[in-house]
Amino acid sequence: MRTGMAAVLRFEVLGPLRAWRGESELDLGFPRQRALLALLLVRAGRPVPFGEITDALWSGWPPASAVNAVRRYAGSLRRLLEPEIAPRTPGRRVLRHGGGYLLHAESAEVDLLRFREQVGRGTRLAAAGRPDSALREFTEALGQWRGRAAEDVPETVRAHPWFAAVERELVRATATAADLALSHDGTAQILPSIRKAVVLAPLNESLHARLVLGLAAVGARTEALAAYETARRRLATELGSVPGAELSAAHTRVLRQQVRRTSPSVSVRPAPTQLPADLVVFTGRATELAALTAAADDAEGTAGAAAAVVIGGIPGAGKSTLALRWAHQAAARFPDGQLYVELGGFDPVRQPLDPAEALRGMLVSLGVPAGGLPDTDDALADLYRKLMAGRRALVVLDDAAGSDQVRRLLPAAPGCLTLVTSRRTLSPLLARGARPLRLRPLPVREAEDLLARRIGAARVAAEGAAVREIAARCGHLPLALAAVAARAVARPRFPLAALAGELRSGSGLDAFPADVRTAFRCSYRALSPENAGLFRLLPRHPGPRITPTSAAALTQSPVLEARARLGALAGVHLLTEDGPAHYVLHPLLRLFAAELAEEHGSDR
Repeated sequence: MRTGMAAVLRFEVLGPLRAWRGESELDLGFPRQRALLALLLVRAGRPVPFGEITDALWSGWPPASAVNAVRRYAGSLRRLLEPEIAPRTPGRRVLRHGGGYLLHAESAEVDLLRFREQVGRGTRLAAAGRPDSALREFTEALGQWRGRAAEDVPETVRAHPWFAAVERELVRATATAADLALSHDGTAQILPSIRKAVVLAPLNESLHARLVLGLAAVGARTEALAAYETARRRLATELGSVPGAELSAAHTRVLRQQVRRTSPSVSVRPAPTQLPADLVVFTGRATELAALTAAADDAEGTAGAAAAVVIGGIPGAGKSTLALRWAHQAAARFPDGQLYVELGGFDPVRQPLDPAEALRGMLVSLGVPAGGLPDTDDALADLYRKLMAGRRALVVLDDAAGSDQVRRLLPAAPGCLTLVTSRRTLSPLLARGARPLRLRPLPVREAEDLLARRIGAARVAAEGAAVREIAARCGHLPLALAAVAARAVARPRFPLAALAGELRSGSGLDAFPADVRTAFRCSYRALSPENAGLFRLLPRHPGPRITPTSAAALTQSPVLEARARLGALAGVHLLTEDGPAHYVLHPLLRLFAAELAEEHGSDR
């Protein structure tokens, strides 16, 4: 093994659980495998006994097969983190240690370990009478905090005391940093961490007192008083108590304007232009682009509410790509700016973005100082509506988890247009007047044009039959076409017929790049166990169309129940309803479902 190989790994557990090897983010697998890694990370460098692991993964009721399952998960993690090691060798990352496992990682590789080192340095600097240097260390340490510890791991696992202990560390560090900041004019940079700490410890009066004082210090006196009122109501509702001395004193200081103000300077910002880069080799979708232009025309002539379009379709259909292509083409129609929010609704590793956090980011982009943001969700939404009034702006909300995530983010101003991309149908938005725009796989000609644009027209023209076969085996799905085209570009001396042969002879999705399987898995994870079970059974259905009756036969359930399950699969676009109660499964999704069926069977 090369020396320094471990340095290419990077882990995050102070928020969504994520891991990288070099520049590539790793798919950490199914929930219990992810949970095992989270347990090892919060105890990095120390062994985690088998008993602790099985109790956490199975909520204190591990089955007889639990130990073997843990060994499988550990083996999968070992191969994922060190793919270069020989089979049946222990490696140097996920190690057996006594009666459990240990994750070996350097401090630079794990955000939690770096956080602890920086907090330690900050504490020592503060004790040495160097508050400015101490505050810098605390600010950098808290900057690594992105949410609840391992927040995308199942709550039953996160109930383990080790995760609560990590969150107590975050709260303690925030309190110390807040005290330093309030004393040394650094409140604005610590205020976001104080907000997050209050969410973790909503009944901690000391934290609420620091939030009240911090908001007043940056000039947000109204928000400071609102934050006190929020804390007071919570204490009364949940504990039946009134604010204690510290929180009451903070409130009194704000009322008497006795808090030293260190408000950040406010600058006039130009109209936001937040669109990510457009795709250079975009192909086709003329009909869909025209539909978006028609929606924009209607928005310009509407005297009532703002217009919205929900762009849906199966995973990999190019929803985000279409939205951004049109947004760049139409940017001049929206002189008051283009806002873009990545909502992460179906992100493989992160939790969906909280609507309040999205609003805070949008308000800052619209010129509101970070220290002057309202404290409550309703106040944030109200301020957003007021700032958008009278504007002609475009809002792109990418990868929505559901209607509730985007409801407060829709501007109410006539002349504004919102594009929402989602793997769900977002029926509540449609019921309120949003237009649906469903993307299907590309027509044959456009699929072949996409390959030509990416691979090169001369090379494609020389192997027309191979190109047609590649497009067909990709099911004309843009993501699969782009991924296979990238493989062809990386091997310019290989005939395209050889690439078509790989797709023809491959097993399941193994012949396709990993991006295709990852995109499908993100949608699959959103299913309930019952709907996921039906999806895994669908490859057994021989015909091209699936009906509630045939689905009932597969699941041995009543037809009405089968109809509801089919509707749920269509609701996340894992099925396409091409006629009343008639559903079609895309060929690549059929391969994916077959893989899951085999995987699920071997997992049980």
